[in-house]
Amino acid sequence: MARNLDRTSHRGDRVSVWLWAAVGAGGSVGAIGRFLLDSLVAEHAGRDFPYGTFAVNISGTLILGVLTGSSLAGNVLLIAGTATIGSYTTFSTWMLESHRLAEDRQFRRARLNLGVSLFVGFGAAFVGHAIGAQL
Repeated sequence: MARNLDRTSHRGDRVSVWLWAAVGAGGSVGAIGRFLLDSLVAEHAGRDFPYGTFAVNISGTLILGVLTGSSLAGNVLLIAGTATIGSYTTFSTWMLESHRLAEDRQFRRARLNLGVSLFVGFGAAFVGHAIGAQL
């Protein structure tokens, strides 16, 4: 059964300019945060394995779990979850890095990147949701 999604951001078919600005600002914050954390982790852990992308995606999954567990909805969830965390995490980079590992015949590392990211990501979402439910 489909859930009825909160459409408070819409007046008819129009979205307010303030919501557009908030989504843009949140997206900017998320993208800058991704760049900073990825760079910091890669600087300390090296670039032989995509540790930076792993750290970004797992921390983003945990945060998104907290947001959904705390029952945020409507514009707040749109801005915090979709705009900010959506631009912070990166599915495309994760896939590209996994593909490049496989292209370089580093099959074990490619499988490790895919499998561990999925396993730890689901765990982070679960833990985040439990934390959010307690807030």
